[in-house]
Amino acid sequence: MAGTVVFDLDGTLADTSADLIAAANACFAARGMGALLDPVGDALVAFHGGRAMLRAGYGRIPADMILPPGAEDEDFPRLLDHYGSNIARHTRLYPGVEAALDRLAQAGHRLVVCTNKPEALAQTLLRELGIRDCFAALVGADTLPVRKPDPRPYVAAVEGAGGHVAQSFLVGDTETDRRTAAAVGVRVALVSFGPEGEALSRLAPDAMLDHFDALPALAADWLGQQA
Repeated sequence: MAGTVVFDLDGTLADTSADLIAAANACFAARGMGALLDPVGDALVAFHGGRAMLRAGYGRIPADMILPPGAEDEDFPRLLDHYGSNIARHTRLYPGVEAALDRLAQAGHRLVVCTNKPEALAQTLLRELGIRDCFAALVGADTLPVRKPDPRPYVAAVEGAGGHVAQSFLVGDTETDRRTAAAVGVRVALVSFGPEGEALSRLAPDAMLDHFDALPALAADWLGQQA
């Protein structure tokens, strides 16, 4: 029986790290600090959000450089502005995403996105990547007063697409996604092709997803069992 497949966005559907790091580095450069983050070495930091990137960068400034009070609150909206204007310069879908989405849709599954990216940015990015129409619903960080791992955004995404939570599962890439699935009471598949790779197996997800080619079969298995 068809169900609902819920996707995280950053680090799950697309590698957004380089554009996120570039936005943080733009904030540091504006303060005369230079590029403090590396788009490859700091990719994992990028997937923990804008404020995490800013804090990581601030921690690397020279000892003789003084950071003014309130710098993070000043830089965060600047980071979002820069990112929004350059949202898909380097971002790419992970291999197999489009084919997997097509196969899932052909099997009758509903597809939704539940992300801790601000909703407007998530909408823009999915349009830029050409896959927005694949998803029946999208819930972002600011769609509700709460965000993942609170279960309510997940539930809202599933129900917004006309699905049932008991007939759904989550595909993600972080501990936040693992905790979200636990809070909702659904299964979770964590991808092994993001910055953390196989290290995510430490979180004991219900499955590790090594390539999107394997997702349609996983959906057929899990959603059939949940029906």
